[in-house]
Formats: sequence, C-alpha cells, structure tokens
Amino acid sequence: MDFKIARQRMVDSQVRPNDVTDLRIQSAMETIPREIFLPVEFRPQAYVEREIAYAPGRSLITPRDFSKLAAAADPQPHDLTLNAVCGSGYSTAVLASLVEMVVAVESDEAIGAAAQEHLTALDINNAAVIAGDSYKGEAGQGPYDLIFIDMAIEKKPAALLDQLKDGGRLAAILRENGVSSGVIFRRNGDVFSCTKKFDASAKTVPDGFGTEKAFVF
Repeated sequence: MDFKIARQRMVDSQVRPNDVTDLRIQSAMETIPREIFLPVEFRPQAYVEREIAYAPGRSLITPRDFSKLAAAADPQPHDLTLNAVCGSGYSTAVLASLVEMVVAVESDEAIGAAAQEHLTALDINNAAVIAGDSYKGEAGQGPYDLIFIDMAIEKKPAALLDQLKDGGRLAAILRENGVSSGVIFRRNGDVFSCTKKFDASAKTVPDGFGTEKAFVF
C-alpha cells in the first residue's frame, strides 16, 4: 500500500471538502504518516473514513472530525498546548507542527511510551509525552493557550478548563444523549462558554471523561 498516496487522497476527499481551509492543517495531515501511530495490524486502515479503535478507550477519530476540530481550535504559532489523552501520538504530532510547544498526557504508560518513540522517530522536538491521569491534565506546565482532546467526552472537563489561560480555549468532541459534536470552550476570567462548531461521529470515551452511569433497580 502506498501510504503517501493514501494521505493525499485523505486530504483531498475528507479534509478539504469539509471546509477545512487552513493550509497549515492540510499540509500537516499530508505530511505526517498517520499509519505509524497505529499497531501494525491496523495500519492498512489508517486513512479510511471511520473511527479506528486500536486499544481500550483509545481511538483515531475520522480524519474529517480531526481536521475540523483542529481548525475550530485555531492553533497559533505562539500557543502553549496541552494534548490531553495523546494516545499513540498522532494528534500530538500534528499539533506540534502548528504551535510552539505541546505537553501531551497519556495515562496508559505503554501507549504513552510508544507515542514518544513515534515523535522522536519523526524528529519532533517541541512535544513531550508525560505519564499521568489525562482527565487531570498537567497543571504544573500550564496555564495553556489551547487544550485539545481529540476523542469524545461526556461532561464538562472542569479540571482541564481550570488550566486554561484567560482567553484560552479547549477543543473536544462532546457526546450527549448519543450525539457527538465538535465544541470549543473559551475562558473569560472565571466564566467558560461552550460553542458547538460541527456535527461529529466520534464515540470512544477515555476513562475519566464519561458520565457516571445511574443505578437502575
């Protein structure tokens, strides 16, 4: 399989037609080898138009959802960015090409170690993977201009929002009543707004980001 051609087709068919006009995002997704961030057996699926669950509570969301969330996040070259739930590191790699520095948090030590290996192999030196509870973030490295969660969450990520700078934003896929939407939270002092940006399809909810299930008699 020619992954380079597959990457180009992914951008041409799943990114550009979905109103992602930021050339920096297009270029990053054309360049970064998405397949290496998946276990070997999943690599032939790297550029298909569906969410790929590659480990418990970990997935690569569709290229369409990812690119639209990245565009809505409006990453800037000066941004200090927290990539919560970095997983295998694909989102970290893309973000690192768009911002000044990425702090990536991964609660699964084996997945986090693999993510760091992928970043090192690609000579990405403005991102670092830290082991820790993803839903708690990494306050000691903040506050952040941007926080990025490229999987589904079912509730307001209060601990992460507290780590935003005033005026900072948090991008995530919010899943409510079985419906997923790309959203942007913004901080204005101690007030947080949430704006829906697009309909999404992501379903995988990492530990710590789901709602508690009510007990039913």
